[in-house]
Amino acid sequence: MGKTITFNELRRIKDSLPDGSMHRIADELSLDVETVRNYFGGSNYDSGQSAGLHIEPGPEGGMVMLDDDVILNKALAILDEVNSNKCCS
Repeated sequence: MGKTITFNELRRIKDSLPDGSMHRIADELSLDVETVRNYFGGSNYDSGQSAGLHIEPGPEGGMVMLDDDVILNKALAILDEVNSNKCCS
């Protein structure tokens, strides 16, 4: 399932993830870590694959149309975990 998000918001999500999250997402989804990085705006296509995102210029870095939001949802779940642990520890 696809989703549209601003590029800046996608980068804010990526930048908010704790260390090791790219590897965790890759492992849990059986993906190459570079593919996960490419999803968040990276461009290493030698060892990673295209992540199915399309960027249209505009405010907030432009609009990003994600073909599949599984990686995004996994990242948001990790952020929820982190925030739950902060509030309740």
